[in-house]
Amino acid sequence: MNKFAERLKDLRMEMGLTQDQLAEKTMISQAALSLYELNQRTPTIDVVIILCKFFNVTSDYLIGLSD
Repeated sequence: MNKFAERLKDLRMEMGLTQDQLAEKTMISQAALSLYELNQRTPTIDVVIILCKFFNVTSDYLIGLSD
């Protein structure tokens, strides 16, 4: 699993959210979130920005460039 997929799932689970709940809060489809977490789809920069803002993390953290 790549860092983005791993960190997205970890952040979602730390907040106690299902994929459906995260989809509703971010306006990103549940299907897309599932594919991101399975490392079967690469998010656009717009999606990365939405997720960084939602989880209050940097893009470097989310994509695995920093801890």
